[in-house]
Amino acid sequence: MSAAQTHLSPIFVDAFRQLEPQHQTPEIEVRFYPYAGLNHTIRSRAGRIHVRISDIFRDAPPGVQRALAFILVAKLLRRPAPQVHERVYRDYAISPQVQRASDIARRRRGRRTVSTSRGSYHNLDRLFARLNRRYFDDEMEKPTLTWSQRRTRRILGHHDPTDNTIVISKTLDAPDVPEWFVEYILYHEMLHIKHPARVVKGRRFSHTKAFLAEEERYPLFDEAQEWLDRVARQRRTQLSPARAA
Repeated sequence: MSAAQTHLSPIFVDAFRQLEPQHQTPEIEVRFYPYAGLNHTIRSRAGRIHVRISDIFRDAPPGVQRALAFILVAKLLRRPAPQVHERVYRDYAISPQVQRASDIARRRRGRRTVSTSRGSYHNLDRLFARLNRRYFDDEMEKPTLTWSQRRTRRILGHHDPTDNTIVISKTLDAPDVPEWFVEYILYHEMLHIKHPARVVKGRRFSHTKAFLAEEERYPLFDEAQEWLDRVARQRRTQLSPARAA
């Protein structure tokens, strides 16, 4: 383990002692890892804590690394992280230099698998063409459209601006899922292309007022929200509501 990684262990020990003072602090191993983006993980195995931090954070200020330690430990303990640490981490993570480093890492290391836009029951190419004509004056450049490799049950759609790809959950490519609902999820992701995320006073907003106002233009918007609730009820074992990202 490098010296840079060694000095992080005491930070995590301190976070454990402050967040869980009544229990003995477990042995902690912290390593930097070349994730394809800004990812960090913490796991408990055989009484030992394993932490992997994106190597993008290797040169982060000590205060930011400390904030990350508290956030990850709180996540492991399934409790809210102190807001002061959330704010310190967020301000650093959304800074231009970190976002640029994250984008570069995703381009170099990411291995997104594109399957097909033509599903067994729904065709994303056809739906995109119809939405582009109706709501975007046929002016939106077509991104890469693909069904997910797995039947993801929590996030039903996602737009990745790094490689301009829209991924729709394979869960929706089913005979009992109406085409208009798949179309709504795709429309939601297309709006992310038209209305990119904005940073306001240090906070990142993916769903701006303009985004939300335009989303409600979809004729079956209310019915789509009911369907999202329905999907969430069907996926109770996931503990998190279904959503479009």
